[in-house]
Amino acid sequence: MIEIHNRKIAGIPCLQVEGQSKQSPVIFFFHGFMSAKEHNLHYAYLLAEKGFNVILPDAAYHGERSDGSDETVMSTRFWQIVIRSIEEFGAMKQEVVSQGYAAEDHIGAAGTSMGGITTLGALKRFEWIHTGVSLMGSPAYVGFAKAQIQHFERNGFKLPMSEEEVDEQLKVLEEYDLSLHPEKLNNRPLMFWHGKADTVVPYEPTYAFFKSIHQSYDKKERLKFITEETEGHKVTRKGLLETVKWFDLHMQS
Repeated sequence: MIEIHNRKIAGIPCLQVEGQSKQSPVIFFFHGFMSAKEHNLHYAYLLAEKGFNVILPDAAYHGERSDGSDETVMSTRFWQIVIRSIEEFGAMKQEVVSQGYAAEDHIGAAGTSMGGITTLGALKRFEWIHTGVSLMGSPAYVGFAKAQIQHFERNGFKLPMSEEEVDEQLKVLEEYDLSLHPEKLNNRPLMFWHGKADTVVPYEPTYAFFKSIHQSYDKKERLKFITEETEGHKVTRKGLLETVKWFDLHMQS
């Protein structure tokens, strides 16, 4: 039987989807920008069918934590939300391990779009993540942030930050930028899914990162990139099923 509980973990509103056993491996699944935890229950259900327990947190200013801000205001908070999600992941992990709900060495991370970006930053930040999946994410925090700033400027939008504040934000992002610290992966299982026609999170920088780290993996089967030629910024059913397969393959042993 699969059970769903609405709980707070380290003060963060989460859905906790439980599979066969409370001692099963735990996967944290992070939602995308302007989404919420409930929107990824289909991932959690299929993972729970395989025996995993899945935790879906609401990111800051999203879901139960929303303050009603519109998308334009939220866009200016994007990286603040990502960094906060990574640090909150650390706090949630500490709580579930201390409660005996999760084993330190059997915690996975996955997410879509902003959640994929969060996952890749978390892999840089935390060596205890066992397995990761990035769906439409980017590891290149600094490069992606600079591209976002250029997009804002081209569209005549004035960022509510000074140049000094922007520079400070970019320095913070360097600390979470997996593309600048690829050695932090340390051969951990990682799968990417990305559509080539994605106009929100560009495909090419992520694929270039994958190619750059491929040779460093001693066990090539632990690294995978799934490309869908005609897909844009929406994960297909194939991406969903491959995510489940990836965790089943690498986290059940």
